[in-house]
Formats: sequence, structure tokens, C-alpha cells
Amino acid sequence: QVQLVESGGGLVQAGGSLRLSCTASGSTFSINAMGWYRQAPGKQRELVASIAGGSTYYADSVKGRFTISRDNAKNTVFLQMNSPKAEDTAVYYCHLLVLHGPWGQGTQVTVSS
Repeated sequence: QVQLVESGGGLVQAGGSLRLSCTASGSTFSINAMGWYRQAPGKQRELVASIAGGSTYYADSVKGRFTISRDNAKNTVFLQMNSPKAEDTAVYYCHLLVLHGPWGQGTQVTVSS
């Protein structure tokens, strides 16, 4: 089994930057596709970005501002958040993109305007 732990959340000013990390432990040899999701109060959880092999995907709302990357040697996936906006405020989760894949516990990101 794979366990995921997020870190790096916090309070950031609009227009600033923040980097989230998601470190995997356990059966990490099975890890390929990973995703970052977010859930704001009263809203459904949504996919923000994903990475699989050399390919990446971004939701339109974050394209050009957020960057997903990975360090395979450290079993870590990152989400670099540049120029965040107030509407990016949410709990951010990483997720192993396989059937019944595990989720991290989430990390709160609050963007002050």
C-alpha cells in the first residue's frame, strides 16, 4: 500500500507564491500518475493538476499559474502555486490516480486578498 502526506500549505497573499509537497511511502514502485485536487467550502472536490510520465494536465482555472512536478528519487510530487488568487483558497489533496488509490490528509491553503 501507498501512503501520501501533504505539506506546505498555509496563508499566502494574493500574487505571492507557495509550494505544496506530497511525499509517498510504502509500495512506491507502483506510483505513476499523481494528481492534486482541491475542495473549497461548499464546493465539490476538483482536479487541479496531474502528472503521469512526462505528461501534465492543468485545470483551466490554474493554467499558467500552477506547475506540477515530481522528484522520483524522493517519491515526492510538488505543486508550485504562483500568483494565487482568493478563489484558490481550499484544502488541497494529493491522490494516486489508480482505482481505489489513496488520498493524502489534505493541507489548507488560504489566499488573502
